[in-house]
Amino acid sequence: MAGETVITVVGNVVDEQPELRFTPAGKAVVKFRVASTPRTFDRDSNSWRDGEPLFLTCSAWGQMGENAASTLTKGMRVIVQGRLKQRSYEDKQGVKRTVFELDVDEVGVSLRNAMAKVTKAGGSQGGVREAFQGARQQSQHSAGGPWSQPAGAGAQSGGWGAGAGGDEPPF
Repeated sequence: MAGETVITVVGNVVDEQPELRFTPAGKAVVKFRVASTPRTFDRDSNSWRDGEPLFLTCSAWGQMGENAASTLTKGMRVIVQGRLKQRSYEDKQGVKRTVFELDVDEVGVSLRNAMAKVTKAGGSQGGVREAFQGARQQSQHSAGGPWSQPAGAGAQSGGWGAGAGGDEPPF
C-alpha cells in the first residue's frame, strides 16, 4: 500500500440498495455511494451551514462486499476507509472525465445516532443467520476461553475471573 492515498470518509449511503455483483471467478463485489457533507458553524447567523457534499463511489470485495450488500441501506450513516483511486475516461460526447472512487478496506455503521446489533458472518456457512447460529452453538460447547470457565476458575488460571468477584467480567 506504499504510495496509495488511504482516507476515511464519514457520510450517508445514497443508494436505495448497494449493487452486488460477482466476477466470472465468483468473487463478490458491491458498489455503493456515500455522501459526506461538511458542516460549519456561522457565528454571524448563530446557525450551522452545510457545505458542498462529496459523493464518493465505493467498492468492497469478497465477504465484506456481501456483508455490506445485506446490511447497508439508503440514509444509513457509515464510516468507510479505503484507498482513493482516480480513473479517467471519455464520455459519449468525447469529453474527458475524471472520477474518484474508493476501494474499501473497512466499512461500518456509525453509532452516533443509531444502534446496531452485530452478528459474525462465517464464510463457509452460507449466510449471516447460519453463521450467527453456528458461532453461538460453538461458543456454548467450547472448552476454551474465559466465559466457558466456572465461576472462580479464572483465579487459578489467570483468566478474567481473578479478583473480579466471580461471574462478572472486570469491565
